[in-house]
Amino acid sequence: MRRPYIPPQGPRQETQRKHKINDEIGAPEVRVLDSTGTPLGILPRREALRIATQRELDLVEIAPQANPPVCKIIDYGKFVYEQQKREKLQKKSQTQTTLKEVRFKAGTDTHDFDFKTRHAREFLEDGHKVKATVMFKGREVLHKELGEVLLQRFIDALADVSKVDQPMRMEGRFLGVMLAPESKKVPKKKDEPKTEGKGEVIKQAEETESAE
Repeated sequence: MRRPYIPPQGPRQETQRKHKINDEIGAPEVRVLDSTGTPLGILPRREALRIATQRELDLVEIAPQANPPVCKIIDYGKFVYEQQKREKLQKKSQTQTTLKEVRFKAGTDTHDFDFKTRHAREFLEDGHKVKATVMFKGREVLHKELGEVLLQRFIDALADVSKVDQPMRMEGRFLGVMLAPESKKVPKKKDEPKTEGKGEVIKQAEETESAE
């Protein structure tokens, strides 16, 4: 016979645990989900505990902010283990997004433009944002339309893999625009699983559980 989860003793272990379980739950009534996410309705806390004990599982509060709080009947020890496994996989698969910059002069020639645009494409395909700037010297700043034309060429050349994240704007003697990878156009390295909610409160509870 399985024993309900007994939390580790001591202040250090206690602060690490993210959920109230079993007798720690103080709400008189709770909204209960079974281990598959099927709603069992709003039950008195004692009744929910009785069902959890009968199934040799734990009553775990997964959405304390809901009214009433949402609890799930699960094997908490197994839940914690699987959650830690998910977090490790997520950290491993995460790609760090950084801001890359390419700079042009007002009179940039075609060769230099193409060279820097190719680099910008590589950055975007790797999932990074790209800021393109045109630097004006002296009286060139009076003809910022030349920079606007150049940056529009840049935007158009990368339209298949990007979208405008911040429109063109002047910053001193620099005219800049920021592009971000277009998720619909740049293939993702790994698809994220989708979860379907079962009603407003249940969906909120599942999202809270997933985020933790």
